[in-house]
Amino acid sequence: MSDLISNFYQAFHQLDAKKMASYYHKDVIFEDPAFGVLKGKQAHAMWHMLCESQKGKDFRVEASNITENSAHWEAFYTFSKTGRKVHNKIDATFEFKDGLIIKHTDHFNLHTWAKQAIGFKGWLLGGTDFFRKKLQSKTNYLLKKYMAEKKATKLD
Repeated sequence: MSDLISNFYQAFHQLDAKKMASYYHKDVIFEDPAFGVLKGKQAHAMWHMLCESQKGKDFRVEASNITENSAHWEAFYTFSKTGRKVHNKIDATFEFKDGLIIKHTDHFNLHTWAKQAIGFKGWLLGGTDFFRKKLQSKTNYLLKKYMAEKKATKLD
């Protein structure tokens, strides 16, 4: 499965969300600190939304330490809301079903991310449950809006 994980991150590096989603089982469960838990079409649509938002920008991803069920990856980009540079370090774990990713969990330090992306307010609030819940509410609102606009049920 390490080849599948490598291919997933290669597609991400190329901002090819359609290819990324092809490595996901239709019933995939994705989880990270920014979005919380996303299931099925939501997880597929999240990658489409993220990749579309980074096309033509300074985004890059580097994956390393890929094993049969985990990877370390780092994202480098400018956070669009503030214009601040972000270098996010993420550890991912994977579970598989029918040769596809059925569960994908990304772990990263939300406080560290918030300090980079938002600055002082991120430093002040980024480590709190209040901030995490507020961020997840915002990202899920944006995802729901994106799915409605793109009719994301057809993104698979």
